[in-house]
Amino acid sequence: MSTATFRYDILAGNSLAIELGGDWLLGTAIPSTDAVLDRLGQTSRPERLTFVSDRLGDWDTGLITPLLGILRAADANGVKVDESGLPDGARRLLALAFAVKEREGARRSFKRKGVVEQIGDATLAMLEDLKKLLTFTGDLVLSFGRFACGKATYLRSDVLQYCQEASTGALGIVSLISFLIGMIFAFVGVMQLNMFGAGIYTANLVAVAMVREMAAIMTAIVMAGRTGAAYAAQIGTMKVNEEVDALTTLGMNPVDFLVTPRVIALVLMMPLLTMYSSLLGILGGTLVGLAMLDVTLVQYVQQTIDAVRLNSLFGGLFKSVVYGSLVALAGCQQGMACGNSAMAVGQSTTKAVVMGIVLIVVSAAILTVIYINMGI
Repeated sequence: MSTATFRYDILAGNSLAIELGGDWLLGTAIPSTDAVLDRLGQTSRPERLTFVSDRLGDWDTGLITPLLGILRAADANGVKVDESGLPDGARRLLALAFAVKEREGARRSFKRKGVVEQIGDATLAMLEDLKKLLTFTGDLVLSFGRFACGKATYLRSDVLQYCQEASTGALGIVSLISFLIGMIFAFVGVMQLNMFGAGIYTANLVAVAMVREMAAIMTAIVMAGRTGAAYAAQIGTMKVNEEVDALTTLGMNPVDFLVTPRVIALVLMMPLLTMYSSLLGILGGTLVGLAMLDVTLVQYVQQTIDAVRLNSLFGGLFKSVVYGSLVALAGCQQGMACGNSAMAVGQSTTKAVVMGIVLIVVSAAILTVIYINMGI
């Protein structure tokens, strides 16, 4: 097997002659034709293009592909081409390639977008997602109306199953995170408040922070990554398997059957998980406080009881209800909006977690402002 060669010369009459030699086979080193393509694109380009293939050996599509590029460049720049110097088989293949013109828009083109255009596209995509979320929220509200009137089609056993999955199944991870968060808060409080001789107020810091804010928001984030993602994956898989279409064909509303029980289960279980998380966080803070402060268990517990008031307790529980509904809404909405492929299920799951966390943070900020203005 001889090495493929590629040469070109300028002949009299402003003619460009291309000499081909060696074996032009796929999988071998094919010479670059960029120099000829650049020449054809110049202002002082040749008027005529010819080929010499006396020294050409074996060839396959490794020859045809570069020739196609040269002929297209010549055609685009108005250069006449004489193909008589090419092998008969190559001429027939080239004629076949040019027999049908390339359909407009068939070639994939890459256009680098500017920063402003990227920001605009991202904004439009965000607005479109918000529109879909609001539309789905409206459908869910109507479904709750049918549920309240006893007209929704669902299985009561599903509600109990979803309650179990969203409660006992999440106790392990909620316990670990809440306990450690309480210990961290207590450690920071002791290190800072001891500088002012007010170490006992670490109990106030841990108790109020866990009951009012951290228990609800940390539990919600855990449930967004655990239960919200599961909702999106479950419903998305049903979309891929056309089970949602089957429910519609049977005359059953998919939102009533699939979404409403999940939302109800998570809204009911979130306050219980939040109270459990608050207790574990206070327990973790108590261990650190007793280990680092010169106080007794009775003193620390009494300080905690005095710090936690009903407005803080019910304020945190109300936040947990809001967070739970948003997590379930995000997970179910992304599941119902899933495409018809396995990749779409993964994308919907990711979007559900991201959307759930974003909604939690935004709602936390809004509720905090409302609580401050109401004096809660």
